[in-house]
Amino acid sequence: MIDFTLTDEQLAMREMAHDFAEKEMRPVAWEYDRDATWPQQIIDKAWELGLMNTHLPEEYGGPGLSYLDGCIIEEEIAWGCSGIGTTLSCNGLAIAPIAIGASEELKREYLGRLAEAPLLASFCLTEPDAGSDVSGMKTTATRRGDKWVINGSKCFITNGEYANWYTVFAKTDKDAGHRGISCFIVPRDAGVIVDKHEDKMGQRASNTATITFPDVEIPLDHLVGEENKGFKLSMMTLDRTRPGVAAMATGVARAAWEMAMDYAKQRVQFGVPIAMHQGIQFLLADMATKVHLSRLATYNAATLLDQGKRNTLESSHAKRFAADSAMEVATDAVQVFGGYGFIKEYKVEKLMRDAKILQLYEGTAQIQRLVIARETLLPRQ
Repeated sequence: MIDFTLTDEQLAMREMAHDFAEKEMRPVAWEYDRDATWPQQIIDKAWELGLMNTHLPEEYGGPGLSYLDGCIIEEEIAWGCSGIGTTLSCNGLAIAPIAIGASEELKREYLGRLAEAPLLASFCLTEPDAGSDVSGMKTTATRRGDKWVINGSKCFITNGEYANWYTVFAKTDKDAGHRGISCFIVPRDAGVIVDKHEDKMGQRASNTATITFPDVEIPLDHLVGEENKGFKLSMMTLDRTRPGVAAMATGVARAAWEMAMDYAKQRVQFGVPIAMHQGIQFLLADMATKVHLSRLATYNAATLLDQGKRNTLESSHAKRFAADSAMEVATDAVQVFGGYGFIKEYKVEKLMRDAKILQLYEGTAQIQRLVIARETLLPRQ
């Protein structure tokens, strides 16, 4: 039987996450956005409460929550601030390839670090000339004696300036396209250089940086999974993390919808609150539908993972629809505010700026459509 009724434990967890977002994040979110401030105090508090590293397995010190549990938390955190929420949740992206393919020794060392202290890890896949086209990456990993030597640069790396270690994808066979990519763990102290801090339009409380690996040496055993099998590992990772992005998008959309509803009830035009005008009511109704369906798609994609089933199609459905919906809902919320929505004094404009990146990271909306087309036109038997 299909049932997304939350358990008492999940309801309590959602309430705790919402309370954290309301009391610890929202009061400072717009200040952090304005100044692009690093939210270390919030990171420390979230880690102490168990709101980070939700999928870190119990055997390595983590809470071992389900994917659905993680999505419930991520929606509330993004409702508070999706920029800070990205900072808090992005360990999950770095963790996933390690949990899937790393040796037991690597898991205990690097996953264990995240359980012992509020540390961060970064996922390094995108390059200046290899965004959606992963096979075009130029970062290389070459065997030299008992070491791997990594050379190259990765861009748009979340938490890159603050990471303790990096999950890095590099070419081990330059001529094999996506079949020549491998995955590695690279400790920060191996010689990693932070080249550039990005000044972003939205999610400004999330750190985004360019990271360079100049002849960085790591032990041979820091290869994650099999050599030249990294592309598959990256795709398996994104199947697991895209529901979390969809949950964040749902949280942003919900925040925008709620702000628009509250304003529409207070703003009087033509003698009545604008919420009484049918044009505004239709906008608000469409927002409500998009929030509701985004959540259902997210829960469906996460539940399939929890059942051990392949969710490639469903995670792309959820990520595509929820991210596009967040942008649409936030834009319509600004419209409800009218001219005031375009002024920074009214906080709804931040949500519109934050929403845009949700259509871009972890696979653009266009890449999601390619996945959906492939999975529906040529379904696996």
